Amino acid sequence: MITAQIEKLIKKLKTRKSKNIIYLIVICFVVSVFAFRFYTVAAERNCAVFNIVRNNIENGTPVKVLEMQEQDGFLYEPLNVKNNRAYVSSERLKFFHVGQSLGDCKIVYVSKRLDLDSGMYVIKTANCDDGLKYAENKKYGFYVPLSSVYNNAVYIVNNGIAEKREVVIKARDSQNVLIKSGLQNGDVVILSNVKNNEKIQIIK
Repeated sequence: MITAQIEKLIKKLKTRKSKNIIYLIVICFVVSVFAFRFYTVAAERNCAVFNIVRNNIENGTPVKVLEMQEQDGFLYEPLNVKNNRAYVSSERLKFFHVGQSLGDCKIVYVSKRLDLDSGMYVIKTANCDDGLKYAENKKYGFYVPLSSVYNNAVYIVNNGIAEKREVVIKARDSQNVLIKSGLQNGDVVILSNVKNNEKIQIIK
């Protein structure tokens, strides 16, 4: 009985009308697949997928900046104190003077003669705990972070472009640089890593 029903169904499928229906179903399925794929691709293209390289090319590299203004500031010179005494080389002697602040204590004596036992110059302090101290050197001028200076040059903003600017360094410490010449009030120094003539966008 089941075999007879199958044979009857096969005969119906072999008719022209049944074949047309099957073809129509297959065509609709194929068209639906292509239409769905086309819609998916179009939707993906319309999606704003963030690409950092493309964004930097189109809008410029995001950078942090610092507007220059001559001002009083401090450079800090390290001094290792033990029993209210410290020893420095002749190159570093110029950074220290009597009365100079070391945070919670002060320098009371700076030797002008070389200590023959140590081969260094002696600096004496008053009421200083043992350990690393930092002598304050107050100076007036343009201060920029040490990380933004590259081979005696900085990069400034010029109409949305990074422009290399040669500078003369007056003094520096482990974090900041005091610029002697090469900068003016209002110059905007780029603090981020950039290249000359690179398009940039300032991070607010």
